[in-house]
Amino acid sequence: MEKLMEPFGKRLKELRREKHRTQVEMARFLGCTDRHYQRMEYGYINVPSLTLMKLADYFQVSADYLLGRKEERT
Repeated sequence: MEKLMEPFGKRLKELRREKHRTQVEMARFLGCTDRHYQRMEYGYINVPSLTLMKLADYFQVSADYLLGRKEERT
């Protein structure tokens, strides 16, 4: 399976670890299964825009940063 969202997944994992959160905690926050969240971090899930906005707000970064389109967090 191709990892289309790999840059997003890497950033998501990095930000989660900075906040000392587990994958299970993040899955609960997003209202998805643990496995679904893991697949997000592995870059296998094309994240809906509402989920992207929720994560950007939670981590206080821009959506472009999460998607790997910018190096600046804001």
